[in-house]
Amino acid sequence: MDLRNAVIAITGAGQGLGQMMAVTLAQAGADLALIDLNQEGLAQTRTQCQMLSSKALTYEADVTQENQVERVFDQIIDDFGQLDGLVNNAGILRDGLLVKVKDGALTKMSLEQFNAVMTVNSTGTFLCGREAAARMIQTQRPGVIINISSVARAGNFGQSNYAASKAAVATMAVCWAKELGRYGIRAAAIAPGVVKTAMADQMPPEAIERLENMIPLKRVGQAKEIAHAVKFILENDYFTGRVLEVDGGMRM
Repeated sequence: MDLRNAVIAITGAGQGLGQMMAVTLAQAGADLALIDLNQEGLAQTRTQCQMLSSKALTYEADVTQENQVERVFDQIIDDFGQLDGLVNNAGILRDGLLVKVKDGALTKMSLEQFNAVMTVNSTGTFLCGREAAARMIQTQRPGVIINISSVARAGNFGQSNYAASKAAVATMAVCWAKELGRYGIRAAAIAPGVVKTAMADQMPPEAIERLENMIPLKRVGQAKEIAHAVKFILENDYFTGRVLEVDGGMRM
């Protein structure tokens, strides 16, 4: 894909990885449809993209709400006339043990805690991916859908909900590649390791240190390195149906 004047939608574009992805793609000449619930963050991302001469529009939406997602993707087509790519980046963490015993008292991960992560990370990815694919087919344009997974998809201590959600979005990308290739639509996933973002900053320092010691490169990743992987997948017209691991050599 030639990114010059391509229209790329990014969820979770108001901060962290999403913001860096938007700026990186704007530098390459793409126009951006920026989706998030964080209005202030969206405005900041839009300003950065516009400074790079990119057409960047913002859309406030909850990716877990079907009617809002459908409305946003309709509006993107109205505003840009096309959609060439989607990066499903929106996600949350609500870490916790499945069960925990402390001082003789047993506590359990609540269904609400489990469902909150699954709904945003998995259902939100499904809804946005579905609507993006539908618009690409309706406008008869080839396109690319990228799901942001995680190295945690293989299973990680204290992350039953997050690991399950990230395994799901990686698998969805493979399914979509098989289903949508006939329409010229590629689908893939990126599985970052630990990346310095606001989400990672929620982790205790000792947890970050423990993870760094597990990484052969002995450091966490940078947002720009994940954004570069997004750009690679968008530009490489033969990359589809695969999960690109960007984790510093970390394996779980």
